Amino acid sequence: MNYYAYEMAHAFMSPVRFGVQALRQTLGWPLNPMSYTTAGKNMIAACEVFENITRRYGKPEFGIKSVQLAGLTVPIREEVVLAKPFCNLIHFDRGQAETGKRYDPKVLIIAPMSGHYATLLRGTVESMLPEHDVYITDWADARNVPIAAGRFDFDDFVDYLIDFMRFIGTNTHVIAVCQPAVPALVAAALMASRNETCQPASLVLMGGPIDTRRNPTKVNDLAADRSISWFESNVISTVPFPHAGFMRPVYPGFMQLTGFMTMNLERHMNAHVDLFNNLVKGDCDSVNQHQAFYEEYLAVMDLTAEFYLQTVQTVFQDHLLPDKKLMHRNELVDCSAIRNTALMTVEGERDDICGLGQTEAAHDLCVGIPHDEKVHYVQQGVGHYGVFNGTRWRTEIQPRIREFIRTINYKRLTGNQSTRMPKPYRVLKDAPDVAPDWRTKPNGALNGVNGKHPPSSAAGE
Repeated sequence: MNYYAYEMAHAFMSPVRFGVQALRQTLGWPLNPMSYTTAGKNMIAACEVFENITRRYGKPEFGIKSVQLAGLTVPIREEVVLAKPFCNLIHFDRGQAETGKRYDPKVLIIAPMSGHYATLLRGTVESMLPEHDVYITDWADARNVPIAAGRFDFDDFVDYLIDFMRFIGTNTHVIAVCQPAVPALVAAALMASRNETCQPASLVLMGGPIDTRRNPTKVNDLAADRSISWFESNVISTVPFPHAGFMRPVYPGFMQLTGFMTMNLERHMNAHVDLFNNLVKGDCDSVNQHQAFYEEYLAVMDLTAEFYLQTVQTVFQDHLLPDKKLMHRNELVDCSAIRNTALMTVEGERDDICGLGQTEAAHDLCVGIPHDEKVHYVQQGVGHYGVFNGTRWRTEIQPRIREFIRTINYKRLTGNQSTRMPKPYRVLKDAPDVAPDWRTKPNGALNGVNGKHPPSSAAGE
């Protein structure tokens, strides 16, 4: 019933929105003298804020048209190289006409399937493109997948990742952002147990819930305090007509978005108050910045019910992976089998969705990885979104990931196993001849902020 109520609310608001749009256009007409008055500007701003809050946001585009490569502006061609019912594998082709053939490391970015589209990682992709051959998973909106396409659960998610790694080939470096950290680690463990040749060369887990019992957040507490039957009764709905996925049971994206926004409701309310004030003042830069963020943030997608419920139970309630009890299609997942995949984990100091230590737990499971190929990094001053997007991502986190990938890529291609992690990395504890402080938290000398942080944005950076 939640979904039908949501659709009815949108239908009810359509004539209201039409009236508000007409009012805004009338007031904003250049020949209307009221448009230059204080009252007129306030009414125009109020109309635009109302439209932004009530309209439905469609799937955004990546919109990456070019990249600076070797001092040249190189066009980017976005292409679907492998299509599946619930996900497309997208490759950002940088071409060879301008720069010649390049041998940059292949990187598979696994976008989260947690209510937002893969375009949420646009900034992540843009910063990786100049020096990497980038692929990304573009998960489908479940309400647009016909029920005839079948189910899609946690095991299917893992199978998709394995298929993508096989397709891209050997020496692929995988970056899993947030939710897919668990299935990405599972996929790497399964490929290692099977001794597959296309095991990822490295695995970077960013803000992922490997063990949610460490520093649990409000999200973790909610998942642990409710039974699966409660989630099934209260958050699962069927897709209404006329969507292509009619009658498919889903976890609606608008419910996920509601949960995220209520966690920081005051911040979002203040952001829209600031939008109103900036519209009145005519501060176009601030208005465009607000619009760009919320165009992405308010665009949501539905998840299949079986994937959502299985993820909640497996990851947040039963903790099967950290307890070494997780089964994938009757095959025990053994993370200790991973030996040829380097591991890097990244966490945000202020992450209120995935607490400190939850992603780091992957190192305790991957005991077969050499100590000098394990790295854990905590970025100060960022929340969950800031781990993979924003200023700190571009200036602090991404350069470390780039250096990590290139170090491992060099070792794999040359067979030079004596190559050590470059500074400012610290390998994990118990490794010989290393400093005891194995966590790489940046200080003022490393990050150049001298203890000062830029103003927080609505993104939680």
